[in-house]
Amino acid sequence: MRIAVDLHIHSALSPCADDDMTPNNIVNMAILKKLDVISITDHNSCDNVEAVIKAADSRLIVVPGMEVQTREEVHLLCYFSWLDKLMDFEEVINNKLPNISNVPKIFGNQLIIDDEDKVVGVRDEMLISSTDLSIDQIIEEVWSRNGVVIPAHVDRPSYSVISQLGFIPHTLEDGMVEISDYKNELLRQYPSHKLLYSSDAHELGQILERVSFLTVWDLSVSGILKALRNPSK
Repeated sequence: MRIAVDLHIHSALSPCADDDMTPNNIVNMAILKKLDVISITDHNSCDNVEAVIKAADSRLIVVPGMEVQTREEVHLLCYFSWLDKLMDFEEVINNKLPNISNVPKIFGNQLIIDDEDKVVGVRDEMLISSTDLSIDQIIEEVWSRNGVVIPAHVDRPSYSVISQLGFIPHTLEDGMVEISDYKNELLRQYPSHKLLYSSDAHELGQILERVSFLTVWDLSVSGILKALRNPSK
């Protein structure tokens, strides 16, 4: 079956996202835009993912995810079949973040919000920092938890694997890459089935309409990860 997705959305936990990117606001906007599946991929953290899953209930599938910034300043989208696998992965990331405090007045708030959209905490460390983990180390950590790694916004001039390294690591060559704009000349070298179009939404209005699709055999989180892992099958 063909499903409409947006697998790169930031909540108010990411300092660069609006404070109104709350669990219920995100879910309701995604439903309004008739999406079938979304993923919350905050910077180096997953504290709001469970709340979004609860807010969605059975109305929308939410893939547990995170956007990790590697030592090379490359953004990688990391997806997991189960929330506990994501939370276990987050412990690894937390231990590899630099000891730098966020400055909300400059970088923005890092809000932890429950499924009723109540602010229940804040993250003090700066989440938009690079972790002390290489691309290969992140891939190994994600794969050891049966997750999927997709290079984020490869068509952008910063924080992408192309901008930083100039190539896709061989370990990720057979998988998908994420794009934020179909018009980039770079994308002509990739077959269409390997391109994942996402919004990288930091504001509610940026969440995609029904314009990005995946073909899956099973409409479940595990089925979606299978499609991301094996885009040619």
